[in-house]
Amino acid sequence: MSTQSAPAAANRTRVTLTITAVIIAVVVIAFFVVSNLYTEVLWYDQLGFLNVLTTQWFAGVAMFLVGFFGMAIPVYVSILVAFRARPVYAKLNSQLDRYQQVIEPLRRLAMVGIPVLLGVFGGVSTATNWPIVLQWLNKTPFGQTDPQFGLDVSFYFYDLPLFHGALGFASAVVLISAIGALATSYLYGALRFNGREVRISRSARIQISITAAVFIALQAASIWLDQYTTLFTKGQGFLATGAGYTEANATIPGRAILAGIAAVVAILFIVTAIIGRWRLPVIGTALLLVSGLVVGSLYPWVVQRFQVQPSAQTYEAPYIQRNIDATRDAYGVAGVEEVPYSATSSAEPGALRADAETTANIRILDPAIAPNAFKQLEQFKQYYDFAPHLDVDRYDIDGKTQDTVIAVRELNQAGLGDSQTDYSNTFVYTHGYGLVAAYGNQRSSDGEPVFLESGIPSVGALGDFEPRVYFGEQSPAYSIVGGPEGSKAIELDYPSGGAESDQNATTTFAGDGGPKLDNVFKKLIYAIKFQSEQIFLSDAVTNDSQVLYDRNPRDRVQKVAPYLTLDNDSYPAVVDGKIVWIVDGYTTGTNYPYSRVENLSDMIADTYQPRPAFSVNDVNYIRNSVKATVDAYDGTVTLYSWDDKDPVLKTWEKIFPTTIKPMSDMSDQLLEHVRYPADLFKVQRAILGSYHVTDPGSFFSSDDQWITPDDPVSAAAAQTLQPPYYLTMQVPGTDAPAFSLYSTFIPRASADSTRNVLTGYLAVNSDAGPDYGKLTLLTLPKQTTQPGPGQVQNNFRTDTEVANQLALLQRGETEVRLGNLLTLPVGGGLLYVQPVYVQATSGTQYPLLRKVLVSFGDQIAFEDTLNQALDTLFGGDSGASAGDGQVVPTDPTIPVDPTVPTTPTTPTTPTDNAALSQALAAYQAALSDRQAAYASGDLVAAGEADARMVTAINQAIAATS
Repeated sequence: MSTQSAPAAANRTRVTLTITAVIIAVVVIAFFVVSNLYTEVLWYDQLGFLNVLTTQWFAGVAMFLVGFFGMAIPVYVSILVAFRARPVYAKLNSQLDRYQQVIEPLRRLAMVGIPVLLGVFGGVSTATNWPIVLQWLNKTPFGQTDPQFGLDVSFYFYDLPLFHGALGFASAVVLISAIGALATSYLYGALRFNGREVRISRSARIQISITAAVFIALQAASIWLDQYTTLFTKGQGFLATGAGYTEANATIPGRAILAGIAAVVAILFIVTAIIGRWRLPVIGTALLLVSGLVVGSLYPWVVQRFQVQPSAQTYEAPYIQRNIDATRDAYGVAGVEEVPYSATSSAEPGALRADAETTANIRILDPAIAPNAFKQLEQFKQYYDFAPHLDVDRYDIDGKTQDTVIAVRELNQAGLGDSQTDYSNTFVYTHGYGLVAAYGNQRSSDGEPVFLESGIPSVGALGDFEPRVYFGEQSPAYSIVGGPEGSKAIELDYPSGGAESDQNATTTFAGDGGPKLDNVFKKLIYAIKFQSEQIFLSDAVTNDSQVLYDRNPRDRVQKVAPYLTLDNDSYPAVVDGKIVWIVDGYTTGTNYPYSRVENLSDMIADTYQPRPAFSVNDVNYIRNSVKATVDAYDGTVTLYSWDDKDPVLKTWEKIFPTTIKPMSDMSDQLLEHVRYPADLFKVQRAILGSYHVTDPGSFFSSDDQWITPDDPVSAAAAQTLQPPYYLTMQVPGTDAPAFSLYSTFIPRASADSTRNVLTGYLAVNSDAGPDYGKLTLLTLPKQTTQPGPGQVQNNFRTDTEVANQLALLQRGETEVRLGNLLTLPVGGGLLYVQPVYVQATSGTQYPLLRKVLVSFGDQIAFEDTLNQALDTLFGGDSGASAGDGQVVPTDPTIPVDPTVPTTPTTPTTPTDNAALSQALAAYQAALSDRQAAYASGDLVAAGEADARMVTAINQAIAATS
């Protein structure tokens, strides 16, 4: 008795332990899931956007339930009906008998479990489609109709995706239900195969034929909707997006016919359910397949091949015009103002006098090269850093707008090296400090940037503002702040100004920047989230402590506005006594009728923005609908409606009410720093490369296609496009100077050549006001040739005098770095300006601005300052007032008034070309002698050659000083 009971007890113990382990595992997993969800609730609630999170959750859960029950119930009913209608006394073969014996014990579980499992898959697939449903429920009319069907554009944005999605899901449900019914009918004898004979019971026939009728009816509806998709896909033989002649006159009518045939076939299946004959639906299905080939494929091909192709330009002209109009409207370039610009190529004295304000603001500080100089001069400590590419903005300095290169001094914990600890990373080193800004048009006497805001603590022309940066592009993943105050404060505020032993300043975060850790549960869930026991155990965490995370400005905006596509360049500005990050947000779409579909990642890729490995974000509609700000101190996110006429934004405002503020709430200081976003501009320049052509005939023949030139100074192995540049200038055709963004065009490359001559110049006004976003396209005459950036860069590199001087600058352990090549439409022509930097190749390395290259027409000047270069180019009387004529002291704490010119520390004289050539020849001879001496082992001769080389270098410097 005891021998038998022992194994039974052991089995019960194992079962109990197994059940206990499963329960514990479920509880642990549930705790982790709930704690993660709760941290999201705390984050959104603290930021004031909890409704964004809950709306997504509720919508996702609702859509999951729709998908779950929409899949599970029909599948369950289909299997149940097939089982209950099975023949009671059906004679089965031995194989089916064995199947039934195996399945019967699990039948009840399978009849419920299979639909439930399929329902879960259906629910997951539909849960992710909550944006489609919410947009449909809250859709806003566009007030524009398509030219083919006369439907409002909102139908293609909201109705069509919902209908297609619903039909696709319903088709999958019906198909899976049909499979379940067929399998059950076969297993229980309602469907039998005896050689070539198929026997089916009456009940199975009715169920299968009705199911088939529903499936065919769904396909009829889908084929009918496919008419509308032709308006935003590329047609057969049509070179533009949208329905061409063949689609409008063959494909669209053919799909309507096919939809009608499919509807008739569905009716024939219903007839079969009634009369029991399969001949009619079988014939109808065959007719549908044949019709699909003939009407859906063959007939459009015949029309395209024999009617359209012989006279394609005539037939396609009205449809190309539709594409041109729709594309220009969808990408926001319909209002571009084209200005013919007959650029002169001769530099006349005084030619720049009318453009003095533009030339005074020419930016000679390259934001892509300046970071190293900023780091060397303003980093102060290894745990601070600046962005690898600085931003360009403008500030009002003493009543004058000044283009500025600006950067935030952010925290870089990696700079602490081996001295890092979990404690210091979490509680001590929590934020960056200050903002550094330099004049874009000035340099110091030794080539360094001239700072208008610098130092720790920050001093300069930007006034008083909160300097601490807890939220930035390089902020740590998380920090714990808001602990002890006063003398017990542990957060490093900024380093001491004296010796290393001096006491550094400390601070305590006093804002509301993250969820509070005011109870044990919160400390526990955040310790789990960040896998740090210190959050739970450290005495530095008090009930007043806050945890800061998701600190990148773009990440924060993306979380509170998931419907936006964000610009890649968020930039800092001092606004109303705070450092704020400004982030531009776009609403996009892919279903705008007749608008060209392009890949967003490809259009915005250039030297500053690498092309991603995977790019799937196609668009054919874009609007800069939202300007967002993120407070660098407390992380507050504010969304402003910038384009309140955008119907897509209006729809999202209905979905997430109260999250977006009107533009009227933007302060005057904030408006002063709003700028036209670079990514949008790059998209528009890509579109205008083809769609500056508005004549269908010219568009068809592609005789005037433009592209953005490759960046002539890019060091990338593969050529990248030249980025657009921000400058304050007056574009021809406009009334006054404005902070602008510009780019150039050259002809699109042919199969065998690329002509780098300028064909167009696109600029957009970036100053908030009535002219904000005004696009101006300067079109150059085709009869004349104006060198493009590539040609100008080649001319710079191959010019004998320039090459000789560059060789001198690159002597020894130094290298020359060419800055951004700027193009300005001034003096009736096109002025090219390029700063030239010199940098050591070892030791302390940072670039110093030593020279400026200038080109106008076919003439080149290479001087120490821009003023000198312009005067050299324009015969000593450029009439310009270039900013870099102000060579200033190097003390970065002294603000410089750009309206008061200062004198260069060393007067300059024109280059003595004869003496320079003689010195270079002597240097080359000495170099040859030196190499020969070393080759022969004659060290005395080598030393004499070295001395001659030094003498030649000094003579060359004297000739160019």
